Amino acid sequence: MAAEIQPKPQTRTPVLLNKIEASQDVVNTAVIIPKEDGVISVSEDRTIRIWLKRDSGQYWPSIYHTMPDSCSCMSFNPETRRLSMGMENGIISEFILSEDYNKMTPAQTYQAHQGRVTVVLFVLEMEWVLSTGQDKNFTWHCSESGTQLGLYRTTAWVSGLQFDVETRHAFVGDYSGQVTILKLELDSCSLVTTFKGHTGNVTALCWDPVQRVLFSGSADHSIIMWDIGGGKGTAIELQGHNEKVQGLCYAPHTRQLISCSSDGGIVIWNMDVTRQEHHCRKCGQAVCGKCSAKRSTIPLMGFEFEVRVCDSCHESITDEDRAPTATFHDSKHSIVYMHYEPTMGWLLTSGADKVVKVRQTRCLLRQRLDRQPNSDLFSTNWSFDQSQIFSHQIFFRVELIEGRPISEKNISWICSLIQE
Repeated sequence: MAAEIQPKPQTRTPVLLNKIEASQDVVNTAVIIPKEDGVISVSEDRTIRIWLKRDSGQYWPSIYHTMPDSCSCMSFNPETRRLSMGMENGIISEFILSEDYNKMTPAQTYQAHQGRVTVVLFVLEMEWVLSTGQDKNFTWHCSESGTQLGLYRTTAWVSGLQFDVETRHAFVGDYSGQVTILKLELDSCSLVTTFKGHTGNVTALCWDPVQRVLFSGSADHSIIMWDIGGGKGTAIELQGHNEKVQGLCYAPHTRQLISCSSDGGIVIWNMDVTRQEHHCRKCGQAVCGKCSAKRSTIPLMGFEFEVRVCDSCHESITDEDRAPTATFHDSKHSIVYMHYEPTMGWLLTSGADKVVKVRQTRCLLRQRLDRQPNSDLFSTNWSFDQSQIFSHQIFFRVELIEGRPISEKNISWICSLIQE
């Protein structure tokens, strides 16, 4: 059913832990169960499966449930163990999972859409179920009564949805390449604004409520970082994929963005750097191929691949300017969906090959430490001799090869990484 992989030590790439290969069709959504060695998957083959790791090291389904239609999307709330699942026929079905994840009980059914459900989100704080469909409708329902509270008609069918609990803002990305921000009330909504920066359809959204930044991925291979909280309308384009962006996840403790594309590429972006807005891609002047044949990477502007720059800028770009702010990895399958579990550091991808892969990403934290350009950490050779975590208090001893002290600022920064 699932193969356990023995990881190689001290690698600088996501370490493959397990593969789950039993689905008869594409797994549209799969999530890691926090604090459990388990995975929930929903598939085009109409099945919901709860996979738990056995003593043998393999994942076996503790629950195998067949739905009346293809399972298109899913949302899982670990606190309540509430599973919300959208289907091809427009219906959303909800279940409550038992504490041992060996049983699930039907909880609610919503006739939410007239076509395939594309995204579903359960918002515990509001007791709302948000959903979008190929019928171009965005709806929200009361999870207690099952009644529809509101509906908003979009210009194209929606493929991305995020929600901010504090402000009640919904972020809706659609096939026209537009991102719409809506302010939701109990039974109505108002249009706040729209963003249009992609030349292809929006395929994924990711919201960071702390920095108040929205990331959007697109079929045009690009990612745009929208600074919602800054109030300046700043938008930074990130170019690091060769195919359609399929998923976005954010690791808040390390301020790293994880993105994946349909060709299997996984990119881990360091967002803890000051990026520049973007023609020459550096100075902003319009430069055609006849004017300049010079090309260069400009990672701080989001260009991890070479782009055209004018002759004078090409001469001024230093090796430091070209230092990458992202790492690139191959998942070795065409990715359909991605999920990141920050408490465990696990990254899950499901592919068009009907395989679910689980990887450990904590090994990349050291890579980020090595790349941190600030003060004494960057110039000092150091290593952790011992680290223990008790009740969120971290005790560690740092061995300095050169005998120089580490500043309190950087000690706090190290602690934040270890806590993840």
